[in-house]
Amino acid sequence: MSDNATNPATETFLAHRNLLFTVAYEMLGSAADAEDVLQETWLRWVEVDLEQVRDQRAYLVRITTRQALNRLRTMRRRREAYVGPWLPEPILTTPDVAEDVELAESVSIALMLVLETLSPTERAVFVLREVFDVSYDEIAVAVDKSPAAVRQIAHRARAHVDARRPREVVSSSQTRAALESFQRALETGDMQGLLDVLAPEVVLVSDGGGIKQAARRPVIGADKVVRFIVGGIGRTEAMITTDATVVNGNPALLFRLDSQVDGVMAIRVEDGHITGLYYVRNPEKLSRVESETPLTLR
Repeated sequence: MSDNATNPATETFLAHRNLLFTVAYEMLGSAADAEDVLQETWLRWVEVDLEQVRDQRAYLVRITTRQALNRLRTMRRRREAYVGPWLPEPILTTPDVAEDVELAESVSIALMLVLETLSPTERAVFVLREVFDVSYDEIAVAVDKSPAAVRQIAHRARAHVDARRPREVVSSSQTRAALESFQRALETGDMQGLLDVLAPEVVLVSDGGGIKQAARRPVIGADKVVRFIVGGIGRTEAMITTDATVVNGNPALLFRLDSQVDGVMAIRVEDGHITGLYYVRNPEKLSRVESETPLTLR
């Protein structure tokens, strides 16, 4: 694309690149696959006669959505063979993402796990309508459905997500406060402090991808979660350090073993307590939190 820097098609694509990446990422839960979708979108975009395109942004979103849908259907089959729980690939994000509460919630690990329970078409419709406010008519063209069908799909997807998303939208400052309490208790070995910040029904999901050790099933309940975490720390002779970061628009912890990135932990907070812990250890999903520049998603 660098050879065509002054090309109008290139300029338009680059102007909307962050938006297109976010659409693809929210549909796929994988930054690597989202980048592949953007490459496919670009290859199709440069073949388009721009004089025939009334709304170039909408046209690009349409191409991206169709490519992401194709890839999502393939990925569903891949994930059936995944070892242990699957979590979205975490991405570093800029502070302005956290300031946009609705956007931060939409890309949070917790909500993206909920989106995994939708069908591919439901997920596309939900992301385009609820996150980016795309019109029903434009969504209908993107997913090859009638506007009436898209309205029904949107209603069904919204009800499904609302039944499973947190009861309230929590500010980044509330999440940060809970995470700081968790980090402090973890670093000082304060068992009671850990129990105090965790909700009784807290769920820990860890993703090692069959490469790193992780629980094969979610760990449920504060006592079991604390034993799991403390037991894991006790089994390693490496020096463990934690650093605060911002992942998927929300405060998170970056874990290192002997200065090497070991994982990223995101949390879900309700009523001041942590109700969900999401620990990504699969090294194939950690390259973007180790070396990438934080992303602006719109």
